[in-house]
Amino acid sequence: MQLIFHSFNLELKHTFTIAHDSRDMQQTLIVEMKDGDFSGFGEATSNPYYGATIEKMITSLESIRSMIEADTLNSPEELWAKVNPYLKNNSFAQCALDEAAHDLFAKKKGQKLYKSWGLSIDRNPLTNFTIGIDTVEKMVSKMQELPWPIYKIKLGTDDDLRIVRELRAHTTAAFRVDANCAWSAEQTIKFSGELKNLGVEFIEQPLPADDIEGMKKVFSGSVLPVIADESCILESDVIKCYGLFHGVNIKLTKCGGLTSARRMIQEAKDLNMTTMVGCMTESSVGISAIGHLLPLLDYVDMDGSLLIKNDPATGVTFDFGKVIYASENGTGAVLK
Repeated sequence: MQLIFHSFNLELKHTFTIAHDSRDMQQTLIVEMKDGDFSGFGEATSNPYYGATIEKMITSLESIRSMIEADTLNSPEELWAKVNPYLKNNSFAQCALDEAAHDLFAKKKGQKLYKSWGLSIDRNPLTNFTIGIDTVEKMVSKMQELPWPIYKIKLGTDDDLRIVRELRAHTTAAFRVDANCAWSAEQTIKFSGELKNLGVEFIEQPLPADDIEGMKKVFSGSVLPVIADESCILESDVIKCYGLFHGVNIKLTKCGGLTSARRMIQEAKDLNMTTMVGCMTESSVGISAIGHLLPLLDYVDMDGSLLIKNDPATGVTFDFGKVIYASENGTGAVLK
């Protein structure tokens, strides 16, 4: 086994702004696990909000390189458990390694990853396309640039309802809104009625993650479902979201990869919560990994590769929200 690192600066097609961040470029680390003629690829992007840098990820993985390269990869889950004591404080590094291990394992079996899990893709959900915070004119322009069946609209301004009203005038697509912790409980409850009338399906993470009392009010008072994001990072957070949110949005980089995400999805289902997986503006490597979880999900936000100009990889593609799997086995991701 050989461990190889590839780092890239992903150039965004448009400045991407959310309530607590704005950027034109996204750094990413792609981890390659090479075994003979087979290579598996996994990815994690840097993220200042979570203190994740490319340097920290590489340092963490270098510290256990000998352990990884000596592993016979009996299963990705076994490798995840073996390295987790060393990577438990660096879930982004664990994610990139875990995705690579799943890709390699399925490729060596001669199967697409979802088939190796025994899943059917007959009823996959469509992915939304995200519209970052901008002037209304530019947000409308982004929608017109890429007609799509579902848009996720980033909010957290002083004029959120007007933004949604004006966007609605330009499309019949379904809407989802994500406030990224920017609202209060009172705002969320007040907004929910009009947002529902404007064709919004759900509200993602309206309150700061530590506002438990506020979320209790929202959970009982909102006429729209609320989905956890910043409140659901680790496996242990799923149960904490029960009774506060109707569903959870799981990010592979935050939880440590596909292995932990699958456990979180099952726990949420056991609690009768809706399941969603989101992305962190990854290239086709990370986005392709997400695609194999689709049969387990109610919603998905896997538009990251659509937001960048210089994708260094190939993998899943899209047809008006529908995910089209690559011909290659594993996750289908290949570096160009």
